[in-house]
Amino acid sequence: MKTSERSFEKITDEDLKKLASIAATDRKDFLSRKPQYTGDFLCSALCQGAALHFVDGKNGVKDFDVWSFYADEKGVPQFPPRRHACVDFGESKFGKEPDESLKGRRVDIFCRSIESNGNAVESVQRYLRDRPTPSAYFLAKKAVVLLEPTNLKGTIIWPVKEEPA
Repeated sequence: MKTSERSFEKITDEDLKKLASIAATDRKDFLSRKPQYTGDFLCSALCQGAALHFVDGKNGVKDFDVWSFYADEKGVPQFPPRRHACVDFGESKFGKEPDESLKGRRVDIFCRSIESNGNAVESVQRYLRDRPTPSAYFLAKKAVVLLEPTNLKGTIIWPVKEEPA
């Protein structure tokens, strides 16, 4: 498999589906071990450089950053902000990262509790717009593409396109 710093292969609907499955499997595993984190699941999203590549086709894919967002609810512990998992995307058209023992590209997985009005898209956009944390600040610098819910897979929710006046 070809090793390169970045892949410029197009991210397809099937690739988004695989990333959604990876995120869902990770959440299920994490929650089976830490059942106290029971906030309502809002969405999962491809973020940062790979999301920007999905949007512009120019950035390239170094790795995949996948975030799962949960509603911050009173009486329910927030997800640990430093919680991070790493899994292998596996052999694919995206090639292999240099200096990694993985078969393919790395998938970094994060979970975050955020303020929610019940609408996943608006809640994540507000989180990115208000930038209440360093994570939100850095996520807002690139792009966010929904993976789940399935009916919104592939929806670019950040950057927000301004409607013409």
